[in-house]
Order: sequence, then C-alpha cells, then structure tokens
Amino acid sequence: MTDATTGPTTDAAGEAAPMREVVQRGLWFEEFEEGVRYLHRPGRTVTEADNVLFTTLTMNPQPLHLDAAFAATQPFGRILVNSLFTLSTLVGQSVGQLTQGTLVANLGFGEVAFPNPVFVGDTLYGESVVASKRRSSSRPGEGIVVLEHTARNEAGVVVATASRSMLVLTREAGERAAAERAAEPGASG
Repeated sequence: MTDATTGPTTDAAGEAAPMREVVQRGLWFEEFEEGVRYLHRPGRTVTEADNVLFTTLTMNPQPLHLDAAFAATQPFGRILVNSLFTLSTLVGQSVGQLTQGTLVANLGFGEVAFPNPVFVGDTLYGESVVASKRRSSSRPGEGIVVLEHTARNEAGVVVATASRSMLVLTREAGERAAAERAAEPGASG
C-alpha cells in the first residue's frame, strides 16, 4: 500500500505546481482481511555467504551449517541452511507489503515448523494468510492481527511455516502520528 501527499514543485514554465508524493507502507489494521493470501515477491536465493554470516552472527556453532565435510556425512549429505535464517527471511519478505511503518510490535510466534530442508542455492518465496484480527481492548488505535506464514522453495516445496501475532496501528492512529511528526520543528516533507 502507499500513502500520497502533495508537495510543491515547479511546472515546465518554472511556476509552482503540486506534486503527488507516494510513500510505501504496510497495511493499517482495517486493511487486513481475514482469509486473504499475500504473495511476497521477489523470491530470495540463499547464498553460502548468507548462511555462514547468519550462523556466525547468531553464535551458532552447529557443523551442519558450517562444516561441509561433516555435513557430507550426515543424512542430507550437504550443508543445511540455518532454519532461523529461513524463518527470518520469510518474515522479512512480508514487511514491505504488510507491516512497514504500521507495525507496533511482534507479539509472538507459534507453530513454527521446518518440514523440509533449505540448501544453498534454493530460492525462498513467502506468503502470508490473515488468520484473524481484532481491535485491542487495552490499546486504543491498535489491533491484533495473526498471520500464517509459509515459505516455499523454487520447486514449490514447503520449507517453513509459522504463525505470527502482531500489534498494528489503525489508520486513524497512524495518520495522527504522521501529522504530529510532520508538525515538529525541523521536520522535512
């Protein structure tokens, strides 16, 4: 989704003319519809560097992710991509389309599963289904949305699933906050 505002610019004659500006954002609480599936594109091809960097950044010494010789002796016969990298990528793919600038907080993840492995060179494609939503009873201007995330590889095989509960701004609260920021001294835009 996008929001549009009008700002000054000049026309061909150098005269001031309004210009429509568009800012990408996620969905307001009211825009989430139960049962709708959002496909997150483009896909993300996983590299060896991604796997090594994520695994070492998170201090995970698991040789299945780092030691090709060891991994070759294990049931899958090669290095496995860190499953939390897979989950992080799946959630990350959804941000621009669903929660960029509208998320207040992630409340929790549940029912996380990795039914099939991810290997270096696989391309991950994410999708999210709105499972439920309700207005927050304790936080005016916010609502709770539950998403069911699914990641598939390039062959369409499911490699990760997770449910995510999150707190999201309503349109009114989000627009009010944006107006307050714009009115602050030194605000640009």
